[in-house]
Amino acid sequence: MNKKPDSLEVFAPTQPPARERRARVQSAETGMAVLKGLSRLGGRASLSALAAHVGESPAKVHRYLASLIEQGLVAQDADSQHYHLGLEAMLIGVAAMRQADPVRIAEPSLVRLREQLEVTCFVAVMGNMGPTIVRFEEPGLPVTVNVRVGSVLSMLWSATGRVFLGLLDESRVRALAEAELAAAPPELRAQLSKCDAIDAIGALRREVQAARCAAVRDTNLKGISAVAAPLYDYTGRLCAVLTALGATGGFDAAIDGPIATAVRREAMAASAQMGYTAG
Repeated sequence: MNKKPDSLEVFAPTQPPARERRARVQSAETGMAVLKGLSRLGGRASLSALAAHVGESPAKVHRYLASLIEQGLVAQDADSQHYHLGLEAMLIGVAAMRQADPVRIAEPSLVRLREQLEVTCFVAVMGNMGPTIVRFEEPGLPVTVNVRVGSVLSMLWSATGRVFLGLLDESRVRALAEAELAAAPPELRAQLSKCDAIDAIGALRREVQAARCAAVRDTNLKGISAVAAPLYDYTGRLCAVLTALGATGGFDAAIDGPIATAVRREAMAASAQMGYTAG
């Protein structure tokens, strides 16, 4: 008679073979490609257009769409038979948009600009009184300036304010600029009148719109130059401005210079993280 072992045998749970795991990963990647493809086609598309976009056969894409429909990520129009993003996809988008805080998203850009260019940089938003600094970064050897978090900047003589003025089409922004111009001393007013004595603000707006950024030299702060670029949200609306500044003698404020190029690049990268796609 065989004696039973005193100890119990322990069986490890079987793991799916590597080939099966790879197939699952690939299947998930294809499903996400279909969902992203539908989004990039404007959120609505026919089966043939979507299949062509993702580079898969219509039959294969149809199978994935069926699964996405079951999960509420995609829906199908009964009349046109076109597919569109479903309720669950919209809820995911809303949750993502709630996290799209320009200040938080732009923080890595500020750090990169500070470290790579050794310049002072900040993010500003449009407040009730004007452009207001909400995040500020300084290099190891900072430039002495009398602006900090909470400082309200000039609409007309700061690079930050000029970006808001040129790219934020709001009546209150124009009103702030007009009030500032009316109260400005003659020497400052003369700086703007060089471009257009009749409509100085309009000329300034057109200049910013053409360059998609702004630069100043010794206007807002004597001895200080700055360049600024816009941050856009997923709707394409200007929501904040990224600015770099430094002592005029060692700061290249040219619109096509390396500092302005870096600021625009970082601003566009932050905008992309908020869902903005350049038209």
